[in-house]
Amino acid sequence: MIRLEDTSGGAVAAAIAAERHRMGSSATGMVLTLLILSDEESQADATAAAVSAARQHPMRIVTLIPRPGRHDTRLDADISVGGDDGPGEVAVLRLRGLLAEHANSVAVPLLLSDTPVVAYWPHSSPDVPADDPIGRHAQRRITDCASADDIDRELQARKAGYRPGDTDLAWTRLTPWRSVLASALDQPPGQIFRAYVSAEENNPSAILLSLWLGHNLRVPVEMATSAGPGITEVRLETDGGDITVSRADGINAVLSRPDTPDSRVALTRRDLAELMSEELRRLDPDEVYGEVIALVASP
Repeated sequence: MIRLEDTSGGAVAAAIAAERHRMGSSATGMVLTLLILSDEESQADATAAAVSAARQHPMRIVTLIPRPGRHDTRLDADISVGGDDGPGEVAVLRLRGLLAEHANSVAVPLLLSDTPVVAYWPHSSPDVPADDPIGRHAQRRITDCASADDIDRELQARKAGYRPGDTDLAWTRLTPWRSVLASALDQPPGQIFRAYVSAEENNPSAILLSLWLGHNLRVPVEMATSAGPGITEVRLETDGGDITVSRADGINAVLSRPDTPDSRVALTRRDLAELMSEELRRLDPDEVYGEVIALVASP
């Protein structure tokens, strides 16, 4: 770990390059730059998840932590290159005083040339991520509705501020559920009349799953509150009997279909590192997410 105090973005970039040179390697293997704009409380988990994801996607991770208030205007940095933190590069930057309002000017010298940029807000995200000074650099912009105090208002904000390239980890968490449900419908089930989604209270993924089901199946979807964890059951009411995916423990689910023995399917709740790894596999717009977020009810 290299610590720089009262420094600049250019000096941080030079320190990373010098450490690469000392190690006899270069940054040419980096596939992207990940910009994380976080508060102090969320930054450790977000950075650790990105470091884990870097084992699959070698990247430069730049965590920007604005610290406004009665601080001297200065930039302090903790830098790590390779080693225990994987093949990537990590710079955790604390922007103190007036510099807290200028994260963009600090980030620019640290962007790798000719590589994509992904922006991630683990907690509080801008109304329009694509218009944010950090978001303007990014092909992909990742938010997380689950961290919001008011889930409905946050989903409405994501709808109003959506631009192609945006995504949300509340949607990423649904990938296993959507895969299981799609496979359950491989064999035509007959006419589907209604769908039911049960989940713990204030779960944004459950809301997005309900919208996705209603949009694709063209049926009404009812939501119910359960004890959790997360989404616990999806039931499709058909003319041949119910199709049910039920997960009580957050790990394994039971798939029940008419005239077919029940089967167990792995449906483990994934950690933040796994969610980030999935999102970093694609840098093109997620068009399905765009369609679903557009269905969020207006206030």
